[in-house]
Parts: sequence; structure tokens; C-alpha cells
Amino acid sequence: MKKLFNTKTLTIAAMLTAIGIILGFFKLPITQLIEIRFGSLPVAMAGMMFGPGVAGIVGALIDIGGFLVKPTGPFFPGFTISGIVSGIIFGVMLHDNKCTFLRIFATQAIHTLIVGIIMNSFWLNLLYLKNGYLAAIIARLPKELIMIPVMTVLLYTVLNSLEKVGIRKLAL
Repeated sequence: MKKLFNTKTLTIAAMLTAIGIILGFFKLPITQLIEIRFGSLPVAMAGMMFGPGVAGIVGALIDIGGFLVKPTGPFFPGFTISGIVSGIIFGVMLHDNKCTFLRIFATQAIHTLIVGIIMNSFWLNLLYLKNGYLAAIIARLPKELIMIPVMTVLLYTVLNSLEKVGIRKLAL
């Protein structure tokens, strides 16, 4: 967390947060429970560059900032917790590690299982279904499984491009 008090870290984390908020506007709603989002990309970038602490904060700020800029329903802190957990997962798996395709695939699979399937289905059940947690999981499962390879390729392309230009050195 010492990194958080570095001006460069704060600046890059703020830019990633802003990018994440903007990417949050571009979602593809399928049903009330299913939508395709790309907001985890800046969180993964923060995780790769700064680790789980800063990435968790970026994940939380993206959720809160997205709600403040363009609310699409009631504010629910469960999704903020999901943002924090996303940052922690990406930070633990990607920080100080080479971003190989297999590592990114494993990271995305773990993220999808914990955040996408378990946590977000639970939050949606609390908000909308009340007693349909299993129904929420079943309804969301195909989309979540389809998004694993899509997000893996996207993350691999972006994170490896960042590594090639030396973004890790910039983050230090």
C-alpha cells in the first residue's frame, strides 16, 4: 500500500479508474441479469502494474464512480466488494509475473468463478430475485463461460502490449 502514496502511482491509478468508468458505459445488456462488460480491463492493468492493494481500490472506485456518473439502478455495495475482489485477484495473479496466455486464462477463469458466477449472482439475487440464487447462477453461467476466452484474448493482447512498451518500469 506504500505505492499508493507515490504520485506516479496515484496518477496512473486515477487514469485507469477514469478509463474503467468510461468502459462501464459500454455494456451489452442481454437480460436483466446478464450483460457483457469490459470494465475489468483497467482493474487487470492496475493489478499487473501495482498489485492487489491498488487494484482493489481501483476496482472499488470504478464501481462507485460509474454509479455517480451514470446510475443504472440503486447503489448496491455488494458490487463495490466485487470490484475490490476483482482487483485483488488480478493483483495476486498478475503482479510481478509474466503475463503468459495460460496465466491470464487461469486468472480470468478464477475471476469469473469467484466474482462473476458466485458473488455477482448472489448480489443480483439479493437485489432482484430474493430466493433464486441457483436460478441466477444458471441464467448467468453460459454468458460467464463464453466471456472467459473473450476476456482472456483481450487481456492477453492489452497486457502483453503494455509489457512490450515497458509499462511495469513506468509504474515503479
